[in-house]
Amino acid sequence: MTYTQVVFSPTGGTRKVSELLISAWTENWNTVDISDMKFEGEGYSFKQEDTVLIAIPSYGGRVPATATRRISNLHGNGAKAVLVCVYGNRAYEDTLVELKDIVTEAGFKVTAAVAAVAEHSIMRQFAAGRPDIEDKRVLKDYAEKIQKKLLNGTLTELQIPGNRPYKKAMGGGMVPQSGKNCNQCGLCATQCPVGAIDASNSKIVDKSKCISCMRCVSNCPQNARAINKVMLSAASIAMKKACQSRKQCELFI
Repeated sequence: MTYTQVVFSPTGGTRKVSELLISAWTENWNTVDISDMKFEGEGYSFKQEDTVLIAIPSYGGRVPATATRRISNLHGNGAKAVLVCVYGNRAYEDTLVELKDIVTEAGFKVTAAVAAVAEHSIMRQFAAGRPDIEDKRVLKDYAEKIQKKLLNGTLTELQIPGNRPYKKAMGGGMVPQSGKNCNQCGLCATQCPVGAIDASNSKIVDKSKCISCMRCVSNCPQNARAINKVMLSAASIAMKKACQSRKQCELFI
């Protein structure tokens, strides 16, 4: 059996959760990073005996459109899929059920699903430090239960929360900009999942492409990129009530 993680994780939180799970199954796994804007996915095929962990963040209660397109280009060929949805302690809403539909359409057999919490990618004060020690304990337990099901070969229909039709997708809205510390190293442009940043001048951003993933903010070595402070403060106030209580990880199996 070959294990592969297919992961869309611009700021690393989703990948942390993904690797906590898959490392409990095997010491050796493949990684397909669909955060890379060079990823095409055409012709990338799996075998029926493979196990594929597909991990994405929830953006406003939906699967990021970029991840949807790239997952849809995979060829499952009956491989077993474990779904992972990671959110910033607000709510994941229709993300998991949408991901299940996308993955099933791509030819995978969905075996299990996990909803987990990681530090919010925009408002970092929410779920700060997560996944923490308690999350890691819970996720290890989930991984053991999932592996038992995988080895038993049972493929029961999963009951995953969410709505069809899905909630309306939200626009990006928060577009990071370069500040005075920017030295035009170009790292943000090369790492942007959607190619929204001009390679020759990082101050130029195509707002129609930007998905507000915050990779450029998170990875900038000069800490030169940021969201407008007034906009960020307003969003934080609006989110505070929904994010103040600790949300727990969930397993669907």
